Amino acid sequence: MAWFLMCVAALVGGYFIYGAFIEKVFGVNENRKTPAYTKNDGVDYVPMSNKKVYLVQLLNIAGVGPIFGPIMGALYGPAAMLWIVLGCIFAGAVHDYFSGMLSIRNGGASVPSITGRYLGNGAKHFMNIFAIVLLLLVGVVFVSAPAGMITNLVNEQTNIGLSMTTMVVVIFAYYILATIVPVDKIIGRFYPFFGALLIFMSVGLITAMAISSEHSLLGGYEMSQMFTNMNPNDLPLWPALFITIACGAISGFHATQSPLMARCMENEKNGRFVFYGAMIGEGVIALIWCAVALSFFGSVEGLSEAVANGGPGTVVYNSSMGLLGVFGGIIAFLGVVILPITSGDTAFRSSRLILAEYFNMEQKTLRNRLLMAVPLFVVGGILTQVDFAIIWRYFGFANQATAVMMLWTASAYLLRHNKLHWVTTVPAIFMTTVCITFILNNSQLGFGLPMTLSTAVGLISAFGITALIIKRSKGKGETDLADEESGELEAAK
Repeated sequence: MAWFLMCVAALVGGYFIYGAFIEKVFGVNENRKTPAYTKNDGVDYVPMSNKKVYLVQLLNIAGVGPIFGPIMGALYGPAAMLWIVLGCIFAGAVHDYFSGMLSIRNGGASVPSITGRYLGNGAKHFMNIFAIVLLLLVGVVFVSAPAGMITNLVNEQTNIGLSMTTMVVVIFAYYILATIVPVDKIIGRFYPFFGALLIFMSVGLITAMAISSEHSLLGGYEMSQMFTNMNPNDLPLWPALFITIACGAISGFHATQSPLMARCMENEKNGRFVFYGAMIGEGVIALIWCAVALSFFGSVEGLSEAVANGGPGTVVYNSSMGLLGVFGGIIAFLGVVILPITSGDTAFRSSRLILAEYFNMEQKTLRNRLLMAVPLFVVGGILTQVDFAIIWRYFGFANQATAVMMLWTASAYLLRHNKLHWVTTVPAIFMTTVCITFILNNSQLGFGLPMTLSTAVGLISAFGITALIIKRSKGKGETDLADEESGELEAAK
């Protein structure tokens, strides 16, 4: 129990100490009008209260990633908790803060436009393609995962015989509606209820785990095992752990979501609470599920057997029912199901806005919103027929690669403004090394090269990119592109 509380305390302390430092490095301007007011269109640019924006941001970014990822990461032992804490404070929350604040400073722009402004047109075109691919993968993952979980729950508790296809259709129908209606009509209105389920799930599970006489919270592990790879399948901790646990530590998907709330934020001073703070909240969720996964099944071997017999969804179901009983377990389980649904709808919404930005098509009229949204749902529907494990595998790598691009974009911004760029450059170097090493070493997705060679190439590439970014960006003395009257971006340089 002490380990878990120490980890949570570290995350909270990180928000107040390192989060305040990051805010100071960026330099907020409380007197600058935000895009919510300068570009208010009643659809995507709509001022919303600070608390509501925070809750929507948290639910947007917290899909199945901070649940399934930590469960799979727990197979490596308590080292997973260490990465969640350090990754969240020094990489993930920093990444989310800059992706949101740079959007505000650039008229509510999506991540490809922001990347293009600070890294050039080539990076912009790359990110347009990469972001759409990532968001489609996210949308598909966040259809398949909740559909499967709801189907299993209903069929376990009743004799209805609900089919997976039926649930996919229902969830897709909701996504279509949430993608095209004004942001404050569904997302802004129903998320508080979803948030209540999330809080019950999080607090209920960890409390039940702490007071359980049958299951000891992290009681079977020693502190020294924080630095030990305990994977029963002999999978290497480096670099797989940092790809497996994505959303609970750092996630490029968040860079596509932060602009949604950047378009609704009332004041720049709210950025730390909304962007940095929501990531800390997601880190706590990830810690809860990592601790439950490590403790409920008694050992990593027991967890591995549970995952093999039904995947992380089965782990969620068994632990929820086992700790909270049928009624409490169903509510907690629904709290888990809500997370991917509240991220899937905004994934498709973000895709629509990125495409609209690329084609320079206004989104105030319903016809234009449908023109952008319908093709996305057609492709998404086709992808739901692909095996979930394959989609998840590609999602993990694409997710972290997108985070790398956003971190380098933030570094270029800081360099251009002669600010302390190392707060984003150091995590960018680390995550670049992780991604390159993974794709070179992994035999299923990549090239199957030896680990030593893959790591060496990853390090050399990361430091080479660092030198290039510094050379191209340092000392340009550029002013912020927050034109409150027009909110338009200059041509990417």
